Amino acid sequence: FIHFNEKAYNVLKNYLLYQVDSIKNIFILVDDITHTHCLPILFQNINFLKKSNVIKIKSGEKEKNINTCIQICKNLEKFKATRKSLIINLGGGVITDIGGFVSSIFKRGIRFINIPTTLLGMVDAAIGYKTGINLDSIKNEIGSFYIPEFLIIDTHFLKTLPNKEIISGMAEMLKHGLIADRNFWEKMNQIQTNIMIKNENKWINLIHQSILIKQNIVNQDPKEKGLRKILNFGHTIGHALESYFMNINKILHGVAITMGMIYESWISSKINGLSVSDYKEIKSTLSTLCPIENKISDLEINKLLLIMEYDKKNEKNKIQFSLLKEIGKCSYNCQVPCSLIKESFLN
Repeated sequence: FIHFNEKAYNVLKNYLLYQVDSIKNIFILVDDITHTHCLPILFQNINFLKKSNVIKIKSGEKEKNINTCIQICKNLEKFKATRKSLIINLGGGVITDIGGFVSSIFKRGIRFINIPTTLLGMVDAAIGYKTGINLDSIKNEIGSFYIPEFLIIDTHFLKTLPNKEIISGMAEMLKHGLIADRNFWEKMNQIQTNIMIKNENKWINLIHQSILIKQNIVNQDPKEKGLRKILNFGHTIGHALESYFMNINKILHGVAITMGMIYESWISSKINGLSVSDYKEIKSTLSTLCPIENKISDLEINKLLLIMEYDKKNEKNKIQFSLLKEIGKCSYNCQVPCSLIKESFLN
């Protein structure tokens, strides 16, 4: 299902040749950035894909909306896409999220393949069958569960990324260690961003381990009825931060989730048994990766709480969290009083 580097292109090439009679036409979804930096690499590896129809959208989280979906669907219609068409999503989390969602609804479902080009996309966004778009500033409010044909990981794309994008992806990798694998957390804890960039073999191994952690959780609970909810650690507050700042001052997903994990680790230490020593270790590591420069004001805290009321995990009008018991173990469906959420920001 998940294929790496050179072997992955052979898998894709063989798949396309084997399915040549069942695939009417191929569409490649890109944004401004991947059109310039990543599409040539794909064409270099599989020359005959140059004949595909390329659909380009603007880059950025703001484009993950219903209007962009309609734009993509109109392009598919224009170039006579059918249920036998195939979409290749070449990009970061926005592209794989929106491309997967369009694939799930156009003609009531067509095949798609994800080729994530960011570290965040490789270890998180492109894995797990979730697709989605934002509703105004509410993250992933509209979406579906829809399975791709397979996933291609080409770590060469990571060389095209700025440092901040590497950090954004590392945040999700650290999360995988925190919720499910202390040994992996400790390995990641020792890695510095510049080493990740220079040492590609170490990169591939860690990415592979991170993917396996998430894939193992997803396989046990594909529709997020129970265990899979632990993947939301850091995301209740993190998504609220990302939604709030979306229209004010753009904040990267990984940065928002890092902040969310720090705040939610503090909450975990107050009501879910996380030891003070574990909390301090988590805070030290995550603050080094992504320093929190400004405190959240009282006014902003109240607005963030309002956003959290729309969180998909909520039940019976209660804000639900996934919280750590210790590094490597996580609980889900944890109710947290608003007073404690506010206190986490102040601390």
